[in-house]
Amino acid sequence: MADSLLIKNGLIVTLGEPNKVLRGCSILCEDGKISRIAKASAFKGKYKKVIDAAGKVVMPGFINAHMHFYSTMVRGLGKAKPSKDFLEVLENLWWRLDKKLTLDDCYYSAILPLIDAVKRGTTTLIDHHASPFAARGSLDRIAEAVKLSGLRASLCYELSDRDGDKIADDGIAENVAFIDRCLKEKDPQLRALFGLHASFTLSDRTLAKASEFGRGLGAGFHIHVAEAKSDQDYNVKHHKLRVVERLQKFGILGPKTIAAHCVHVDEREMDFLRNTQTAVVHNPQSNMNNAVGVADIIKLFQKGILVGLGTDAMTVNMMEEVRPALWAQHLSHDHPNCGFVEAFTTLLFNNAKIANRYWDVPVGALKEGWAADIVLIDYYPPTPFDEGTFLGHFGFGLTQSFVDTTIAGGKVLMENKKLKLDVDEEELAAKSSALAKKLWARF
Repeated sequence: MADSLLIKNGLIVTLGEPNKVLRGCSILCEDGKISRIAKASAFKGKYKKVIDAAGKVVMPGFINAHMHFYSTMVRGLGKAKPSKDFLEVLENLWWRLDKKLTLDDCYYSAILPLIDAVKRGTTTLIDHHASPFAARGSLDRIAEAVKLSGLRASLCYELSDRDGDKIADDGIAENVAFIDRCLKEKDPQLRALFGLHASFTLSDRTLAKASEFGRGLGAGFHIHVAEAKSDQDYNVKHHKLRVVERLQKFGILGPKTIAAHCVHVDEREMDFLRNTQTAVVHNPQSNMNNAVGVADIIKLFQKGILVGLGTDAMTVNMMEEVRPALWAQHLSHDHPNCGFVEAFTTLLFNNAKIANRYWDVPVGALKEGWAADIVLIDYYPPTPFDEGTFLGHFGFGLTQSFVDTTIAGGKVLMENKKLKLDVDEEELAAKSSALAKKLWARF
């Protein structure tokens, strides 16, 4: 009975392979894992907590495979110069902002989107952080927020040469320290990757050092890859290599590495990604917002590359992000009937495959022995609902519905749309706003 949680009367969608739609079944969670899924009549014991999921679809918690918590502090900021291209967006906004962040900014910019993630049913996030003049200790502060939220997160620090050798060395040290912490603690909520900004802001010296340290620790890397054409142009001009070729030269690619974006990669680069089992994470809303283009996820799928879905901090609501992934493929291919399976597969199936390269207890499916990361979404299907129709219901029905309950590691973080966290959201937002005001004054 200790830590037991029974979920009954819901319409269960297991995801995973194979995906199953179960009626008349209940889910028993014990010690942070799913211990049994069976017909409701099989559960006759007493349980510490019982949730009645009538009128709700019960699914695995969503996973965000590429996020930037620190961007929270830019919301509403109007001081950046107008930018004509992506490089100017970086120079006029993001690289000015990250230089001014303090460790307190790092904490508060993380805790608020984490709380919002609970509300949106996102239970695992893979973040990419930058605060060059407050690098050391920044991942520990973000980890504090993750622990408080009850969610899972993989963290990394964005290594770059754009602020000089000392700051680059701080970035290496921060990645190494946090990776070492996660290896020692084995905290089920925390994982670490070795963060790199992008190849156009990394010298050969720094890439070599990062590769040596990251590979020595057995860590994968998390890097922006060919997000804009300018990344390719820089690498060809200065290194005589395309982006993915250069990363392959330095041993950055591999099954634990995430290559975010990959908007401007050619077929040879795709072959490198496939052959090294590197995961690609698509971020459609961000790509369209920055006018950098649309990644051809259909071709990436055809190549046999594992493609997941991230938000690049545009949202923590994965049900919001996945629909533009489909519309973008329609528009870029000039075809209204392409990309349906690929777009929804990124979120519903592939993000779990990516996350499970890092977590020991598997996430992203409702199976016995898997993590009890579960969401309940309000939904009465208006048409037949089964394995064959599920993607259509998800894309055009469930994504427009409300998350009612969020559970991570068997802990109820939100129930009946009310947070169960030991936090004062209003107080946290007020503190964040006060810090943001000071940050904007330094901007």
